[in-house]
Parts: sequence; structure tokens; C-alpha cells
Amino acid sequence: MKPTITKDIIYIGQDDADIRLFESQYVVPDGMCYNSYLIMDEKIAIMDTSDSRTMEAWKADLKEALAGRQPDYLVVHHLEPDHASGIGEVLALYPGIKVVCSAKAQTMIPLFFPDTDITDRVIAVKEGDTLSLGQHTLTFVMAPMVHWPEVMVSYDSTDKVLFSADGFGKFGVIDADLDDWACEARRYYFNICGKYGAPVSTLMKKAAGLDIQQILPLHGPILTGEKLAEALRLYGIWSKYGVETEGVFIAHASIHGCTAEAAEKLAEILRQKGCKKVAISDLCREDQAEAIEDAFKYGKVVFAASSYDAGLFPPMYDFIHHLQIKAWQNREVAIIENGSWAPSAGRVMKQMLEEMKNTTIKGDIVTLRGKMKESDIPALEALAESLSPIPSPK
Repeated sequence: MKPTITKDIIYIGQDDADIRLFESQYVVPDGMCYNSYLIMDEKIAIMDTSDSRTMEAWKADLKEALAGRQPDYLVVHHLEPDHASGIGEVLALYPGIKVVCSAKAQTMIPLFFPDTDITDRVIAVKEGDTLSLGQHTLTFVMAPMVHWPEVMVSYDSTDKVLFSADGFGKFGVIDADLDDWACEARRYYFNICGKYGAPVSTLMKKAAGLDIQQILPLHGPILTGEKLAEALRLYGIWSKYGVETEGVFIAHASIHGCTAEAAEKLAEILRQKGCKKVAISDLCREDQAEAIEDAFKYGKVVFAASSYDAGLFPPMYDFIHHLQIKAWQNREVAIIENGSWAPSAGRVMKQMLEEMKNTTIKGDIVTLRGKMKESDIPALEALAESLSPIPSPK
């Protein structure tokens, strides 16, 4: 069911329940929504369009909501194709409409719509510019690199609504359970926007000066009340690469199960030592995006991997590389390697982790040779001790 927003703001976004791989890389078992809105006033503003997969349904909903009226403006907050695929069709359908966007977006539109002439049809806005629709006035706030350079958000001072672009988004369809908002919103944030903590933090400071009663993102549910407050709190932590949950996350990449067995043993030892929150992930079989989410969520992370071709087993190499490109930082880490005759995984992991900002390697690298033995337990005990004190989650 489509959400009701305000008497003048109509939801015309679309669910894509059939998509299973968002951006060709993120598993979305519950589908995805592409949010779009219509402000009905003396002048009418379309707030973003939709993805090409849902364009026909979007146009039908737009036509129905317009009820014969002609739109005056198409506001483009973010030019990524899952939100802006309809620009060319909207300009063709409504010859009098103007595109409102950032100056950077104006230069980028021809990259996606080379056959559409926008020369006399663009209003390029800058920080603090306003657009009056009648009863409603939009104020534009620039948000470059959240997570593209052309991004802006807009604030409707009449209904106290923030159109937040990709900020505060979430995987899933529009009517997904709000009780579970943080889980998929976290996976979404760190995999989509994780690299851009500083720009997100800058936007948060700007938003702090606004009286926001609703956040209308381009993905995920509308945020109001307690969920809005919780989203703002979490974004304050996430954007500063802070620790959301005290505990330990263990990520392992094991070829034949020997390293996985050691990782499970370490988890057992940590729990025995009083760590009430221990999460563990098999990088060879589980969703890497969820592992990235947990690496950002917890303050302490253990990397356990097999040696491979005189280097590092590829699933772990790929995982750490993804953390590097997402600007992962401010964490305590520990390392377990396995190598039957020439252990090499620890060296590679240590080198990669040392390149990341404010990352502290705790304890000695634990080296296994093949299957875990009783003689290996003291080293795992010492590694667990190096991660102490491990406060229990509040």
C-alpha cells in the first residue's frame, strides 16, 4: 500500500519486488523501492522520477495524481539512473516543465540523456536558494558526495519535510516492517554511502538547523516520530565511523573448514570471557555486504583466513579490499592465519589493515598449521585476552 504523506504531497514511487541484485551487486531478497513524490500546489513539482524497470507504472501513477493538471517543475535531487531514468520522458511529455537541480547535475544530465536538449529548461540552484510553489516553499541544501557530486536535498518549510535523496535510505520495498529499519538501513548505508562519512556528517549539521517532522528518502520507508529520531541518532554514529555496538565481529575465510573451526573456537572463548555480543560470518558463503555492515557496527574485528598461492585466500582479500574502499577506520583488529607449510595470510592481512586510518592491531598474529590442535588453544586464549576489556552491550 502506498504511504500517505500530507494533503499536498502525494507518493508516486514504485516497488520493484522482482529485483534481486541492486546496483548489480547487493542482494535484495525483499526487492527495492524507488521513491518519488508530487507536491500539488499553485505550481506543481515532481520530486524525482524512478528506475527504468518501473517507468511505465510510474508514469501512470503520475498521470493519475496530476488529474489533468500540468506540472511546472521536475526537481532532481540525485542523477543516478534508479531515480532519474524518467527525465527525458518527462521533458517530452510536458514541454513547459523546468528541471530544478544543482549546477553539477546540470553538467551531468547530458551524460545520461545525450539526445535531450536541456539548454533552456534547467534552473540550476545553489545552497540556500528557494522555490515557491504557492503555499509551499522549497529550500535547497547542497549535499555533494552523498554519495555522488551533484546531490542536493530539499526542505519544505510548510509541511516540515526533508526530501533526503539517498540519505536515510534502506533496502526493501516501501511498506517493509519499520521495526527492522536499522538492519537493512545499516547495510544500505555502509555499502552505498560508507566511504563518504565526512560529507554525510556535513549534511547532518545542516539538517540540525531545520524543523524536520518527516524524512522522505529515495529508498525505503518514510521516517517520522521515534523512527526519525532513531535514524538521526544512528546517522550521527555512522557518519563519524563510530562504534554502534560494543562486542566482537569475527570474519573467516576457510578453504576446508580448519580456519572456520578456529574462528568458532575463538567465539566460544570470547563468550566465556564475558563478551555477550559475538557475531561471526563465513565470507565464503554469506552475503559480503552483511559482513561489511557488521565490520562497521562493532568496535573489534577478528580476521581469520587461509593462506593461498603464497598470499591470502581471495574471499578475505576481497572483503578487506571492500573495507578499504569504504574508508573503514577507528577499529581494533586481530588476525588468525592458517598455512600448512608456508603461512602467508597474516602478512597480507596485516599490510592491508595497517593502511586503514586509526586501525590498531591487537595481540600477536595467531598462526595455525592445518587443523586446529589443543596446542593452538593458548594462542587463541591470548588473542581473546588482547581484545579485553570487552564491555557488555548496554
